[in-house]
Amino acid sequence: MKPVIVKYILRFALLFLFLFLRDWIVKEKQHFANTYHIFESIIEFLLFFTVVNIVTAILIMIYRLRKNLPYKFTDNVITGINNLYYLIVTFGVIMMFLGFWKIDFGRLLTSLSIVAAALAIISKDYVASIISGIIITFSNDISIDDYVKIGAVKGKILDINLTKVIMLTDDEDVLFIPNEKVYTSEIINYTKREIKKVSIEFELDIKHAASVEEVEREIITALADYHPYIEPNSYHLKIIEIHKDYIVYKFQYKLKEANVDIEKQIRKKTVRELANSVKSKQAGK
Repeated sequence: MKPVIVKYILRFALLFLFLFLRDWIVKEKQHFANTYHIFESIIEFLLFFTVVNIVTAILIMIYRLRKNLPYKFTDNVITGINNLYYLIVTFGVIMMFLGFWKIDFGRLLTSLSIVAAALAIISKDYVASIISGIIITFSNDISIDDYVKIGAVKGKILDINLTKVIMLTDDEDVLFIPNEKVYTSEIINYTKREIKKVSIEFELDIKHAASVEEVEREIITALADYHPYIEPNSYHLKIIEIHKDYIVYKFQYKLKEANVDIEKQIRKKTVRELANSVKSKQAGK
């Protein structure tokens, strides 16, 4: 029997068990005396948790079947459903603890309206981050494994949780960005747009700057191993700015297929070739 089927059987078995325990506790109420409401709250929470868990699992299963997604594959919609699941379960835990003291949630909010307003102000950033995270996960702007630029940072999206977007930058750093900052930032999604044209901007000291044609030839020669990935005759080097002490260049090429890993390798190779070229020119003087 498949592990997935076993998990569903266990979920429904727990559901029937908690339904039985709830009825049993009601019938044996007199034996629990003052602790009855505590056991009642715990069983109600476990029942609530199991129902939410089953509904979440069924929604994800239906979505996977419709999209033909592998069991362990995760995308934005699945992440969004899981984030909502965590929020609902957290609410259930709060209700369970309130039930220990026989506190009605509605009356509590009414009687503590001023406190509730103060809490809302204090936690507004956290709430905004959660809402932004839900919007991001259910939108199609960015997805897990997309290569994006958020603000001034480029990298690959590793995960989108309730409060943060986790990104692996080009420098191999794991960056945690608050959801509300991602939501309000300018985003370039290189994966979604399937951009194949790549630009590498660099500066050369004017003392070491050769002709544009010579610099272009040196870079193209250095990238010989990557020619199969690059469109022929798509190389182009141009001058962006000329300053007193240095010149700003932009080297461009077009990939046959959008490939972030190949792009990073070519970028690294280009920068190293330029550094070696400058070093050899200095040694030759």
